[in-house]
Parts: sequence; structure tokens; C-alpha cells
Amino acid sequence: MTPTSSCVLIVDDEPDLRELLQLTLLKMGLQVLAAANVADACRLLARERCDLVLTDMRLPDGEGLQVVQYIQQQQLDIPVAVITAYGSTENAVAAMKAGAFDYLAKPLSLAALRALVKSALAVREPAAAAAAGSESRLLGGAAAICDVRAMIDKLARTQAAVHISGESGTGKEQAARQIHEQSARCGQPFVAVNCGAIPEALMESEFFGYRKGAFTGADANRDGFFQLAHGGTLFLDEVADLPLAMQVKLLRAIQEKKVRRLGAAQEEAVDVRLLSATHRDLVQLVEQGRFRQDLYYRLNVIGLAMPSLRELRDDLPQFVARLLQRFSAGSEQPQLDAAALQALLAYHYPGNFRELENILERAVALASDGCIRAGDLQLGASGAEAAAPGAQPQDGGETLQDYLDRVERAAIDKALQASDGNRTQAARLLGVSFRSLRYRLERLGMK
Repeated sequence: MTPTSSCVLIVDDEPDLRELLQLTLLKMGLQVLAAANVADACRLLARERCDLVLTDMRLPDGEGLQVVQYIQQQQLDIPVAVITAYGSTENAVAAMKAGAFDYLAKPLSLAALRALVKSALAVREPAAAAAAGSESRLLGGAAAICDVRAMIDKLARTQAAVHISGESGTGKEQAARQIHEQSARCGQPFVAVNCGAIPEALMESEFFGYRKGAFTGADANRDGFFQLAHGGTLFLDEVADLPLAMQVKLLRAIQEKKVRRLGAAQEEAVDVRLLSATHRDLVQLVEQGRFRQDLYYRLNVIGLAMPSLRELRDDLPQFVARLLQRFSAGSEQPQLDAAALQALLAYHYPGNFRELENILERAVALASDGCIRAGDLQLGASGAEAAAPGAQPQDGGETLQDYLDRVERAAIDKALQASDGNRTQAARLLGVSFRSLRYRLERLGMK
């Protein structure tokens, strides 16, 4: 039961709707405040303690978006849900980009309202705070990964759809799981779906479920991914692989928050948070007509870009140590000799973390005498890709960090020369973000 001390502010100019919302929330044991316009809502927020705001998008003196913006500007730690007219979710998406927690479409479903209120208020409860304080799945101290963790902290406090982009093997699913585990839905299911692994003929039944007798072989009712994820999070990996026909059906399910099982006469409400990911360029696919633009905007309310392993090179020793510990569980952990460590630190990692895991798991199996040598890594000729020409280890006691700094400085110099000093273009050539390049220039003292 929600604590009676929780207070909800309703902002709507329709007296009948305000009364309906108020009665529903009072039955849930909540305190309720009401305002008919933006000005009254802001005045109440300035003097009253509120735990949740429900605001209509269209108000006599402005829009619900202004209420969202006011809360953000005043740095009030209050989740906001917006109420939007049927078929007009564009405004709701804009509000969620501005910081709204979730949205409800008219005509209102009281069941959906109660689910939303419980989720929003759960964000403030100790259980969610404890989940946020747990060990992150995303390790490292590089600026790029610190930015990702900070963004996840924000994303965990909203219900907005998040699209996670990045190269294969950069940990997109780990980021999705981290968002779920830090959110109010942490105690509910996390359902991960590889969209590229489902035969097109089975997609609708796999996503939405089916009733007994819906087709030959349907000898019992079966839940789809949406039903299995009810109350929790549905993660659509490789979403770019969805065929256009399925994209249409998925778009409707997202907009209406309802699905219809195969063979069923009625739709059923589903309460899921959608996260998606792909290593492909969705914007380019939209331009080519291979991915629906309207679905793209629904999935990409907020974007999260995962850095490549090349951007986290300073954290490689930590990653290597953690993986060696994992792969050596139950046996003595082998040590890397100097040549093997230098090879790992200089490698380009086109497959990112997944490739690093594969390399080290194989090396642990091949190691002899408790030592991993360069040959055990089986990096091949491509292992030198990241090293600039002439940046070979020097005799005379050069430290590993000095060697790595020299390699990195040479690679950055080469990229800057190739781009005529354009740092944005140089970052693109190096496969890192502009922020990461700026950090490296400062760390290396390169003016």
C-alpha cells in the first residue's frame, strides 16, 4: 500500500476529469492537490510538498510542458506524468525529453493510471535507492564511461523509452540491465529479446502471445514478450532487424500500451518500459525507408551512446584483471608476461568487450606454467592496428605507462595531421568521442 503521506498534484482544467483522478487517488490512500492551470500549479509547487504531478498537456494559460520545465528549473525532485489526447503522443514525447516520468493517453485507463502512480512513487522509496547504490555493471574510470553511468542514473528515474546505440560488443545489454536495476521496476521482470533471431512468421505470436486454438498447434494460451515483461522492462536488442510489417504492429502497441493476442477478440493493457538497441545506424535506415520514422521517434525518446573499448583504453588493465579473475575461477589465476600485456593494451578491439572476453578466455585455456604469453592471445597481425608507426617498445627501462602514452600521442598526432587540425574530424578518425579526445589531449599535455 502506498504511504498516506504521499501527495499528488493534479493539473487539469476539466472539472470532471479532475474529480475522477482525485477519487481514484484518494482510494489509493494518497493526498491530493488540484490546479486548473500552469500558474496555479507553479504556485502550489512553490509552497506545498508533492511526490508526483499529473498534468494535462493543454491548459488555459499554457501547456503541461511548462510545468515539467518549471520543476526542472527549480530542481524539484518530483516525477511528472503528462496526460495527452488520443493519438497525440508527440507532445508527450517532447515532455519526456524535457524530463517527464511517463505519459497517459485519453481516454484514461484507471488501471494504467494506478500502475503509473505506483511506479512513480516507487522511485522515491528506499528499495529503489538501494538498487541505485549497488555495484555498476559498467566498470571503469574513463570520462566516456563515467558519462554513461551518470546518464543511466537519470534514465532510471523516468519511464521514457531509451535507444542504446554503439558498436557490437560495447555492452548495450549491460547498460539496459543497469537502467532496469536502478529503476522502480527493479523487482519486476527484465525480458531481453534478440529481434534478429525470430523468424518473421512467428514474430506477432512471440511478441503478443496467442489464445488456445488460434492456429494449428496452439493447444494452450501463451504469453508473449509484452505479457512476460508486464510491470517490468522489455529490451529489444537489434531492433533494426524488425521487418516493416512488425514495425507497424510494435508502433501501435507502444502508442496504445495495449496488445492483442493472436486469436483474441479484445486488447489487453500492458505496463512495460521499452529499451532498444542496435549497432546499426537507425537514422540512415529511416532515410533508406527500411525503418519507420514514427517508430524511431517512439523508441528514441532519449538516446544513450555506448563508447567503444578504444575510448576506454586507460581502463584496460582493470578490465583484463577482472576477466582473468572470472575465467580462472576455481583454479590458479595465470599471469600476463610483459609482451602479452603490451599486446593487449595496443590492440584495436574491433569486437570491443565481447572480443576481449573471447581473447582472454582462450588465453587462459592455452596458458602453460601459470603464464599467459603473447602467442596465447592469438591476436594475429591485426594486433598492431592501434599502434602508430615507429611506436615500438624502447630499451632502457621505459615504463608501460610511458610506452602507452607515447603510442597514444603518436596516434593523435597522426589523426590531427590527417584532419588539418580539426579535432572533431580527428576524433572520428580515431573512433572516439570529441569529449574523449579533449580529455586525452589535456592528460597528455598536447597543446
